[in-house]
Amino acid sequence: MAGDAGVLYGRGAEGGGDPPDPLPGIEHYLPSAVLASVLSRLDPRSLCSAAATCSSLRSVASHALSFLPSFHLLEIAPTLDLLRPLLPPNPYLKSLKLDCSRLDDSSIGFLTRPSLHELCLHNCENLSGRILSEVGGKCRDLRSLSLSSLAERRGLSIVFTDLEELLTGCSQLESLSLALDFSSFDNPKFGQVWATASTALSSLEVGYIPLTMLIELLSATVQSHQSLRPVKPPIFPSLQMLCLSVDYITDHLVGFISKGLPSLSSLDLQDAPIMEPIVTSDLTNAGLQQINPHGKLKHISLVRSQEFLFTYFRRVNDLGILLMSDACSTLESICLGGFCRVTDTGFRAIIHSCSNLRKFRVSHGSQLTDLVFHDISATSLSLTHVSLRWCNLLSNLGIVGLSNNKQLIVLDLRDCRNLGDEAVKALSYLPKLQILLLDGTDTSDLGLSYLGHGSCPLVSLSLRGCKRITDNGISLLFSGSVNQSLQVLDLSRLPNLTDNGILSLAKGRIPIVELRIRECPHIGDTSVMALASMQIEGRTPGSSLYVLDMFECGGITPLAIRWFKKPYFPRLRWLGVTGSLNRDMVDALSRSRPFLRIACRGEELGMSFLDTSGGWYSHEEDEMDELERWLLEGEDEIENDSDQ
Repeated sequence: MAGDAGVLYGRGAEGGGDPPDPLPGIEHYLPSAVLASVLSRLDPRSLCSAAATCSSLRSVASHALSFLPSFHLLEIAPTLDLLRPLLPPNPYLKSLKLDCSRLDDSSIGFLTRPSLHELCLHNCENLSGRILSEVGGKCRDLRSLSLSSLAERRGLSIVFTDLEELLTGCSQLESLSLALDFSSFDNPKFGQVWATASTALSSLEVGYIPLTMLIELLSATVQSHQSLRPVKPPIFPSLQMLCLSVDYITDHLVGFISKGLPSLSSLDLQDAPIMEPIVTSDLTNAGLQQINPHGKLKHISLVRSQEFLFTYFRRVNDLGILLMSDACSTLESICLGGFCRVTDTGFRAIIHSCSNLRKFRVSHGSQLTDLVFHDISATSLSLTHVSLRWCNLLSNLGIVGLSNNKQLIVLDLRDCRNLGDEAVKALSYLPKLQILLLDGTDTSDLGLSYLGHGSCPLVSLSLRGCKRITDNGISLLFSGSVNQSLQVLDLSRLPNLTDNGILSLAKGRIPIVELRIRECPHIGDTSVMALASMQIEGRTPGSSLYVLDMFECGGITPLAIRWFKKPYFPRLRWLGVTGSLNRDMVDALSRSRPFLRIACRGEELGMSFLDTSGGWYSHEEDEMDELERWLLEGEDEIENDSDQ
């Protein structure tokens, strides 16, 4: 045994004075072909974790990157120089998803690869419209394209020919999402160019399109379907999902969509009027009656945004909703925003007519009351997602009725100001509730004690603006079983929250992934030090946090910035602080941690968790970020470590 141990640790079998032999590398035990086969099945993050351990694995991992079928990197925003070693030439690459915040037009040729079937690029504000034409020219087999924030930086252009080359070149497209202003494509041929689009296109999402351009497009669609002897194939024959933002939602628009898109199963329309619409520029009961003539709709969303003007769908009442409910009895999801004249009668018609309904969302439902849910237990509904934002006539009694629906997973009650602790008590026993948003409600410390000792497996809880909550409430919240599941917590705008509340969270070693405590006047440096020092299961201090928002916290000083240097908060990717803090220190932190996004202007941080399906943060991260380590450390250092 002693001899075996000596060989294992690199010592000679005899106890002579010869220097110890170096330990054999992993390739001594596993052939490189076996290593390559194993690593080829890993995702990019796991490959980076392996590469950071020794030079042998680093070499095999680098080779494996040339064979990955998919490369998804959305948690950091790499530069082109950092991407090059991660994305070598790879004829097998089918799916590419990136955050492009730090990429510009010089990277377009690098991103547009002929082998791609799926391309998803977020935060493309530094990329011009040229990427559309390049995708059309090079990615001929592309099936799915998603671009957000394209060319938002001043001076970058998007022109009609960019769209034309995209639609002409990508003849296999099945899904297209362009979150940008389509007014850039205004051209007499705008409607005609869509005739060249892929006939397999089943999903189309547009950031904003002027109503006149949309009507031009839909007119061509209707004509192509109604023609007895069409010269060209119909436009959008396979379109099933349509998501648009327009100037006004009108009867005319709804009619064109209903007639021209016979395969439509999901319709999402939002408008944001800059002035009160007249009758001919508005949605009425007659427009709702035209919805779903082919009987295929499963999801519908009609929302009037209050972005520019406090305005509503004033020409729709219960009759319109009743007519729509009769035609849409197979709906599984419905979202209605700004229907101020619809009462309980209309909303109850939806609930009682649509037996397959799973998702029910109403915003600015100024006449929705408790009566909508008082007999919900007598229906066969199994609602999983409910949102009732800005429904101020709703009280605790209504939520008690809603809680009889035991399948709830997501519940959004933001800005329902008459809801309080009794509503929270009823919700605390829901066996599947994972996301609960209570912003601006009358919830107090008592309500948090109900949640803490309840049985709901909460993953995300938002208490923003609940002014009655104090430090004691935070302690009560984490005194029960909820501390085992909670990962996202918003305690912003709580005037009575102090460092003691954050200390209780840190002492309880709650594995919070996203923590928002913005605009809390009594939160200071002590909270930062407590979070930085918090260890969970022996990991690196502060290792659980991914998002931390402390914008406009009254007690934060430049001293707190020092606690964000390594090794503290190794997984932190989003940090919100006040811009008036020491700018030099903030800039120095940005240079030392290039993958940490520091927001100083009050913007909301992190990825939205409202539309996720239930598998939040299931990926177990390592306590050190090997991805960052591999990208930034030199290979020599890793080799030295492996030889010791």
